[in-house]
Amino acid sequence: MQETPFCLRFRHLLPYSMSESNTTDFINPSTFILQGIPGLEAAHVWISIPFCTMYIIAILGNFSILFTVKREPSLHEPMYYFLCMLAVNDLVVYTSILPKMLAVFWFNSREIDFSACLTQMYFILIFSVMESGILVAMAFDRYVAICHPLRHSTILTNPLVAKIVLAMVLRGCIVVLPIPFLVRQWPYCRTNIIPQPYCAHIAVVNLACSDTRVSSYYGLFVQFCVMGLDGIFIGVSYTQILRAIFILPTKDARLKTLGTCGSHLFLISVFYIPGVIISLMNRFAQNVPLNFHVLIATVSVLMPPTLNPIIYGVRTKHIRGRLLRLFTHKET
Repeated sequence: MQETPFCLRFRHLLPYSMSESNTTDFINPSTFILQGIPGLEAAHVWISIPFCTMYIIAILGNFSILFTVKREPSLHEPMYYFLCMLAVNDLVVYTSILPKMLAVFWFNSREIDFSACLTQMYFILIFSVMESGILVAMAFDRYVAICHPLRHSTILTNPLVAKIVLAMVLRGCIVVLPIPFLVRQWPYCRTNIIPQPYCAHIAVVNLACSDTRVSSYYGLFVQFCVMGLDGIFIGVSYTQILRAIFILPTKDARLKTLGTCGSHLFLISVFYIPGVIISLMNRFAQNVPLNFHVLIATVSVLMPPTLNPIIYGVRTKHIRGRLLRLFTHKET
């Protein structure tokens, strides 16, 4: 029995302009089709509830941090500047993904323009690289605060913080810039259906019908040489921090100093560990269902922006105290 061509098996999912058996339409598609969670289309409305809840938490939490730091002069320090940049970064990531994803889940609005898809992909990648850089900057701040406390204000001056922020933004823009150009040049002659609720890089590249090894190799370069180096810098910083903590004279002093790093260590875990798990699943867990892959990958992208403001809002005494003071003052 002859196998049905791939594009014809998905004929009912294609827009009318592409439902004709004209494969030239796929060479430079004007639109892609976001499938959502493959195999779970009937449950999209229910799946959207936790994602929508996460979106609301991320917006309220990150805006609360930005508002609190802006209103309180005592929080105008490098640590909280980096935290504000992390909040802005998280808001951009969510705004790049969630509105279209919820439109797919709620209204079955699955079409996305080719250029809009590349733009969404670019923003997701660039702000992932930037978040990794922010975590490095926060680790450096903790290193200076613990290992050189008397020189903290003279080392991390406002001009230096501004240069660090500018360097992180430029690094993200420059490193990620080749990826959408590489993706744009591939011919797409198989299908225009993306088995994801958003334009993930690897999902789009897999639709191309030419040799995409350059794009794959560059993606690995960004993942391991850029974000991997960030992980090494963070590891070196915390090695020095732990050495400084363990030579403190009392147990209470060691626990108190280590407690100031707890929130940052939790953020690092939330950001890096899911990425490692997804990479291992993609390479070694080939028998795992596609919908589970997609669901876990989506959660791993959206979980850090949700947890970051909660972690710092709950665990950081200064922010928690300022928020309580602001709200209780308004009530009175």
